[in-house]
Amino acid sequence: MDFTKEMKARTQRINDLLLSYLPEEKGLQKTVIKALNYSMEAGGKRIRPMLMEETWKLFGGEGAQVEPFMAAIEMIHTYSLVHDDLPAMDNDEYRRGRKSTHAAFGEAVGILAGDALLNLAFETMANAIERECSPRSARAMRVIAEKAGIFGMIGGQMAAVEAEGKTISLETLDFIQEKKTAALIEASMMAGAVLAGADETNIRRMEQVGSYVGKAFQIQDDILDVTSTTEVLGKPVGSDEKNQKSTYVTLLGMEKARTQVQELTSSAMENLRLAGPENPFLMELILSLMQRKY
Repeated sequence: MDFTKEMKARTQRINDLLLSYLPEEKGLQKTVIKALNYSMEAGGKRIRPMLMEETWKLFGGEGAQVEPFMAAIEMIHTYSLVHDDLPAMDNDEYRRGRKSTHAAFGEAVGILAGDALLNLAFETMANAIERECSPRSARAMRVIAEKAGIFGMIGGQMAAVEAEGKTISLETLDFIQEKKTAALIEASMMAGAVLAGADETNIRRMEQVGSYVGKAFQIQDDILDVTSTTEVLGKPVGSDEKNQKSTYVTLLGMEKARTQVQELTSSAMENLRLAGPENPFLMELILSLMQRKY
Protein backbone atom coordinates (compact mmCIF):
# COMPACT_ATOMS: atom_id res chain seq x y z
CA MET A 1 0.00 0.00 0.00
CA ASP A 2 1.29 3.44 -0.97
CA PHE A 3 0.03 5.29 2.12
CA THR A 4 0.72 8.78 0.79
CA LYS A 5 -1.18 8.07 -2.42
CA GLU A 6 -4.07 6.46 -0.54
CA MET A 7 -4.22 9.35 1.93
CA LYS A 8 -4.40 11.88 -0.89
CA ALA A 9 -7.16 9.94 -2.65
CA ARG A 10 -9.22 9.54 0.52
CA THR A 11 -8.84 13.20 1.44
CA GLN A 12 -10.01 14.27 -2.02
CA ARG A 13 -12.99 11.94 -1.83
CA ILE A 14 -13.96 13.35 1.55
CA ASN A 15 -13.58 16.90 0.25
CA ASP A 16 -15.91 16.07 -2.64
CA LEU A 17 -18.38 14.51 -0.20
CA LEU A 18 -18.34 17.58 2.03
CA LEU A 19 -18.96 19.91 -0.90
CA SER A 20 -22.10 17.94 -1.75
CA TYR A 21 -23.58 18.83 1.65
CA LEU A 22 -22.89 22.58 1.52
CA PRO A 23 -25.80 24.98 0.90
CA GLU A 24 -26.18 27.22 -2.13
CA GLU A 25 -25.14 30.85 -1.56
CA LYS A 26 -28.40 32.70 -2.22
CA GLY A 27 -31.09 34.71 -0.46
CA LEU A 28 -30.78 37.49 2.10
CA GLN A 29 -28.84 35.09 4.33
CA LYS A 30 -26.20 34.42 1.64
CA THR A 31 -23.41 36.19 3.56
CA VAL A 32 -23.51 33.70 6.42
CA ILE A 33 -23.79 30.83 3.92
CA LYS A 34 -20.76 32.19 2.07
CA ALA A 35 -18.83 32.34 5.37
CA LEU A 36 -19.95 28.80 6.27
CA ASN A 37 -18.80 27.48 2.91
CA TYR A 38 -15.53 29.44 3.14
CA SER A 39 -14.84 27.72 6.46
CA MET A 40 -15.55 24.24 5.11
CA GLU A 41 -13.69 24.76 1.84
CA ALA A 42 -10.50 25.88 3.59
CA GLY A 43 -9.20 22.32 3.46
CA GLY A 44 -7.57 20.53 6.37
CA LYS A 45 -6.58 16.96 7.06
CA ARG A 46 -10.19 15.68 7.29
CA ILE A 47 -8.96 13.32 10.00
CA ARG A 48 -12.25 12.88 11.84
CA PRO A 49 -14.40 11.79 8.89
CA MET A 50 -11.50 9.64 7.70
CA LEU A 51 -11.20 7.90 11.08
CA MET A 52 -14.97 7.38 11.11
CA GLU A 53 -15.00 5.80 7.66
CA GLU A 54 -11.99 3.58 8.31
CA THR A 55 -13.48 2.37 11.62
CA TRP A 56 -16.73 1.69 9.77
CA LYS A 57 -14.76 -0.42 7.27
CA LEU A 58 -12.87 -2.17 10.09
CA PHE A 59 -16.16 -3.63 11.37
CA GLY A 60 -17.52 -4.54 7.94
CA GLY A 61 -19.49 -1.41 7.08
CA GLU A 62 -20.57 -1.13 3.45
CA GLY A 63 -22.55 1.38 1.42
CA ALA A 64 -23.19 5.08 2.02
CA GLN A 65 -24.84 5.03 5.48
CA VAL A 66 -21.73 6.51 7.10
CA GLU A 67 -21.40 9.48 4.72
CA PRO A 68 -23.84 11.98 6.33
CA PHE A 69 -22.16 11.37 9.67
CA MET A 70 -18.74 11.92 8.12
CA ALA A 71 -19.96 15.26 6.80
CA ALA A 72 -21.54 16.15 10.14
CA ILE A 73 -18.44 15.44 12.26
CA GLU A 74 -16.34 17.67 10.00
CA MET A 75 -18.96 20.44 10.19
CA ILE A 76 -18.84 20.25 14.00
CA HIS A 77 -15.05 20.25 14.02
CA THR A 78 -14.96 23.23 11.64
CA TYR A 79 -17.49 25.21 13.69
CA SER A 80 -15.30 24.67 16.75
CA LEU A 81 -12.30 26.09 14.87
CA VAL A 82 -14.28 29.09 13.64
CA HIS A 83 -15.30 29.91 17.22
CA ASP A 84 -11.85 29.05 18.59
CA ASP A 85 -10.30 31.71 16.34
CA LEU A 86 -12.66 34.49 17.51
CA PRO A 87 -11.26 37.53 19.37
CA ALA A 88 -12.98 36.36 22.57
CA MET A 89 -11.15 33.03 22.36
CA ASP A 90 -7.70 32.61 20.72
CA ASN A 91 -7.98 35.67 18.44
CA ASP A 92 -6.14 33.97 15.57
CA GLU A 93 -6.07 35.72 12.21
CA TYR A 94 -5.10 32.67 10.15
CA ARG A 95 -6.42 29.14 9.83
CA ARG A 96 -5.36 26.46 7.33
CA GLY A 97 -3.08 28.86 5.51
CA ARG A 98 -5.54 31.70 4.95
CA LYS A 99 -7.57 34.29 6.84
CA SER A 100 -9.71 32.81 9.58
CA THR A 101 -13.45 33.21 9.12
CA HIS A 102 -13.90 36.13 11.50
CA ALA A 103 -10.88 37.90 9.97
CA ALA A 104 -12.34 37.49 6.48
CA PHE A 105 -15.99 38.29 7.24
CA GLY A 106 -16.08 40.10 10.59
CA GLU A 107 -16.69 38.87 14.11
CA ALA A 108 -20.49 38.80 13.98
CA VAL A 109 -20.53 36.76 10.78
CA GLY A 110 -17.90 34.45 12.25
CA ILE A 111 -20.14 33.72 15.23
CA LEU A 112 -23.15 33.08 13.02
CA ALA A 113 -21.16 30.91 10.59
CA GLY A 114 -20.08 28.69 13.49
CA ASP A 115 -23.65 28.47 14.74
CA ALA A 116 -24.84 27.65 11.22
CA LEU A 117 -22.31 24.83 10.83
CA LEU A 118 -23.36 23.23 14.10
CA ASN A 119 -27.03 23.34 13.11
CA LEU A 120 -26.28 22.05 9.61
CA ALA A 121 -24.43 19.09 11.14
CA PHE A 122 -27.48 18.01 13.13
CA GLU A 123 -29.82 18.68 10.21
CA THR A 124 -27.61 16.42 8.08
CA MET A 125 -27.68 13.59 10.61
CA ALA A 126 -31.41 13.99 11.28
CA ASN A 127 -32.16 13.75 7.55
CA ALA A 128 -30.20 10.49 7.41
CA ILE A 129 -32.08 9.05 10.38
CA GLU A 130 -35.42 10.11 8.89
CA ARG A 131 -34.60 8.32 5.64
CA GLU A 132 -33.29 5.13 7.25
CA CYS A 133 -35.29 4.85 10.50
CA SER A 134 -32.19 3.15 11.89
CA PRO A 135 -31.44 2.73 15.62
CA ARG A 136 -27.74 2.59 14.73
CA SER A 137 -27.92 5.99 13.07
CA ALA A 138 -29.85 7.44 16.01
CA ARG A 139 -27.23 6.14 18.43
CA ALA A 140 -24.40 7.49 16.25
CA MET A 141 -25.98 10.96 16.38
CA ARG A 142 -26.36 10.71 20.17
CA VAL A 143 -22.70 9.72 20.54
CA ILE A 144 -21.62 12.70 18.43
CA ALA A 145 -23.93 15.07 20.34
CA GLU A 146 -22.59 13.95 23.72
CA LYS A 147 -18.95 14.16 22.68
CA ALA A 148 -19.46 17.61 21.14
CA GLY A 149 -21.47 19.02 24.04
CA ILE A 150 -21.05 20.21 27.62
CA PHE A 151 -19.66 16.86 28.78
CA GLY A 152 -17.28 16.74 25.82
CA MET A 153 -15.72 19.36 23.56
CA ILE A 154 -17.60 22.39 24.89
CA GLY A 155 -16.89 21.36 28.47
CA GLY A 156 -13.20 21.09 27.66
CA GLN A 157 -13.23 24.46 25.94
CA MET A 158 -14.86 26.02 29.00
CA ALA A 159 -12.18 24.59 31.28
CA ALA A 160 -9.52 25.86 28.85
CA VAL A 161 -10.95 29.40 28.92
CA GLU A 162 -10.93 29.42 32.72
CA ALA A 163 -7.35 28.10 32.76
CA GLU A 164 -5.94 30.89 30.59
CA GLY A 165 -3.28 32.92 32.34
CA LYS A 166 -3.06 30.39 35.17
CA THR A 167 -0.63 27.65 36.06
CA ILE A 168 -2.69 24.47 36.04
CA SER A 169 -1.99 20.90 37.08
CA LEU A 170 -1.32 18.07 34.66
CA GLU A 171 -4.59 16.52 35.82
CA THR A 172 -6.50 19.63 34.75
CA LEU A 173 -4.68 19.76 31.43
CA ASP A 174 -5.53 16.09 30.84
CA PHE A 175 -9.21 16.88 31.47
CA ILE A 176 -9.13 19.84 29.07
CA GLN A 177 -7.50 17.92 26.24
CA GLU A 178 -9.53 14.75 26.76
CA LYS A 179 -12.68 16.81 26.29
CA LYS A 180 -11.56 19.61 23.97
CA THR A 181 -9.51 17.56 21.49
CA ALA A 182 -9.97 13.83 22.05
CA ALA A 183 -13.77 13.84 22.39
CA LEU A 184 -14.50 14.43 18.69
CA ILE A 185 -11.93 11.81 17.68
CA GLU A 186 -13.59 9.37 20.09
CA ALA A 187 -16.96 10.29 18.58
CA SER A 188 -15.67 9.66 15.07
CA MET A 189 -14.39 6.18 15.85
CA MET A 190 -17.33 5.23 18.07
CA ALA A 191 -19.87 6.40 15.47
CA GLY A 192 -18.10 4.42 12.75
CA ALA A 193 -18.23 1.31 14.94
CA VAL A 194 -21.88 1.88 15.91
CA LEU A 195 -23.00 2.39 12.30
CA ALA A 196 -21.20 -0.79 11.21
CA GLY A 197 -22.90 -2.85 13.93
CA ALA A 198 -19.88 -3.51 16.15
CA ASP A 199 -20.55 -5.06 19.55
CA GLU A 200 -20.44 -3.01 22.74
CA THR A 201 -16.94 -4.18 23.68
CA ASN A 202 -15.51 -2.93 20.40
CA ILE A 203 -17.48 0.32 20.49
CA ARG A 204 -15.88 1.08 23.87
CA ARG A 205 -12.52 -0.12 22.58
CA MET A 206 -12.76 2.42 19.74
CA GLU A 207 -13.60 5.09 22.29
CA GLN A 208 -10.36 4.23 24.09
CA VAL A 209 -8.36 4.25 20.86
CA GLY A 210 -9.84 7.66 20.07
CA SER A 211 -8.84 8.91 23.51
CA TYR A 212 -5.23 7.80 23.02
CA VAL A 213 -5.10 9.24 19.51
CA GLY A 214 -6.68 12.52 20.57
CA LYS A 215 -4.35 13.09 23.48
CA ALA A 216 -1.26 12.17 21.44
CA PHE A 217 -2.47 14.44 18.64
CA GLN A 218 -2.79 17.34 21.08
CA ILE A 219 0.64 16.77 22.64
CA GLN A 220 2.15 16.72 19.15
CA ASP A 221 0.26 19.94 18.41
CA ASP A 222 1.79 21.52 21.52
CA ILE A 223 5.23 20.39 20.35
CA LEU A 224 4.73 21.83 16.86
CA ASP A 225 3.53 25.14 18.30
CA VAL A 226 7.04 25.49 19.72
CA THR A 227 9.16 23.84 17.03
CA SER A 228 7.41 24.56 13.71
CA THR A 229 6.72 27.68 11.62
CA THR A 230 3.59 29.48 10.44
CA GLU A 231 4.47 28.59 6.84
CA VAL A 232 4.59 24.87 7.61
CA LEU A 233 1.58 24.72 9.95
CA GLY A 234 -0.66 27.14 8.05
CA LYS A 235 -1.55 28.87 11.33
CA PRO A 236 0.35 31.07 13.79
CA VAL A 237 2.96 29.38 15.96
CA GLY A 238 3.62 30.53 19.50
CA SER A 239 -0.09 31.17 20.11
CA ASP A 240 0.00 29.04 23.27
CA GLU A 241 2.64 31.31 24.79
CA LYS A 242 0.83 34.41 23.53
CA ASN A 243 -2.39 33.29 25.22
CA GLN A 244 -0.53 32.18 28.39
CA LYS A 245 -1.69 28.59 28.05
CA SER A 246 -0.30 25.69 30.02
CA THR A 247 0.59 22.90 27.59
CA TYR A 248 2.17 19.46 27.78
CA VAL A 249 5.45 21.03 26.70
CA THR A 250 5.37 23.65 29.48
CA LEU A 251 4.33 21.12 32.14
CA LEU A 252 6.36 18.07 31.08
CA GLY A 253 9.22 19.50 29.04
CA MET A 254 9.90 18.69 25.40
CA GLU A 255 11.48 15.24 25.85
CA LYS A 256 8.81 13.89 28.21
CA ALA A 257 6.12 15.27 25.90
CA ARG A 258 7.65 13.37 22.98
CA THR A 259 7.84 10.20 25.08
CA GLN A 260 4.15 10.58 25.93
CA VAL A 261 3.28 10.72 22.22
CA GLN A 262 5.15 7.45 21.66
CA GLU A 263 3.53 5.69 24.62
CA LEU A 264 0.02 6.81 23.67
CA THR A 265 0.57 5.73 20.08
CA SER A 266 1.64 2.26 21.24
CA SER A 267 -1.47 1.96 23.42
CA ALA A 268 -3.73 3.05 20.55
CA MET A 269 -2.18 0.49 18.20
CA GLU A 270 -2.46 -2.33 20.75
CA ASN A 271 -6.16 -1.64 21.33
CA LEU A 272 -6.75 -1.45 17.60
CA ARG A 273 -5.18 -4.89 17.14
CA LEU A 274 -7.51 -6.29 19.82
CA ALA A 275 -10.53 -5.16 17.80
CA GLY A 276 -10.09 -8.04 15.37
CA PRO A 277 -9.61 -7.78 11.59
CA GLU A 278 -6.83 -5.41 10.59
CA ASN A 279 -7.31 -2.24 8.61
CA PRO A 280 -3.76 -1.44 7.43
CA PHE A 281 -4.66 2.05 6.25
CA LEU A 282 -6.25 2.92 9.60
CA MET A 283 -3.13 1.79 11.45
CA GLU A 284 -0.87 3.81 9.14
CA LEU A 285 -3.17 6.81 9.52
CA ILE A 286 -2.87 6.75 13.30
CA LEU A 287 0.91 6.42 13.09
CA SER A 288 1.09 9.34 10.66
CA LEU A 289 -0.89 11.57 13.01
CA MET A 290 1.61 11.02 15.80
CA GLN A 291 4.62 11.57 13.56
CA ARG A 292 3.29 14.58 11.68
CA LYS A 293 5.23 17.79 11.11
CA TYR A 294 2.17 19.97 10.40
